Amino acid sequence: MSDAGMTSTLQGNIARLTDRAARDRAAAPWSARLADRITRFTGSMTFVSLHLIVYGLWIVANLGWLPGVPRFDPTFVILASEASVEAIFLSTFVLISQNRMAAIADRRADLDLHINLLAEHELTRLATLVARIAERVGVAVDDPAFHEIQRDVAPEQVLDVIDAHSAATAAGSTVDRAGA
Repeated sequence: MSDAGMTSTLQGNIARLTDRAARDRAAAPWSARLADRITRFTGSMTFVSLHLIVYGLWIVANLGWLPGVPRFDPTFVILASEASVEAIFLSTFVLISQNRMAAIADRRADLDLHINLLAEHELTRLATLVARIAERVGVAVDDPAFHEIQRDVAPEQVLDVIDAHSAATAAGSTVDRAGA
């Protein structure tokens, strides 16, 4: 163990994953990087402060409260139009960033699944090895739970059962709502 109680393997994994994330960010198309930058800025207090100042001055000027400043948008139609167009673009940038983040999350979920399946397979093999060792040294392994962990999990069957339960739950809640 070294820094902060972490093993060198864990520290190496952190370094490799951090490097990979940096390479992925650098390899992203410029449009995605731009959308991410805009989204980061628009989600900041600086952006909020700038809008408070600009919109505040716009409103104060067009209410006629600033002496010497002519009212250039007395009905606030231009302000409303500008805010609407800005909202359209900002929501598009946010969606682009969210789509990218969702793709990254999907890749991480796939990696987690593969690692978990590999670990499950390795543990199943270890359980089989332990059973053989127990048999060789004359220790009986009669626990049904132990024999159960010696079987590999079929992920596609697990997904089928999850889907069936989800469908049954959804059908049940549809019936509940219809009867209510």
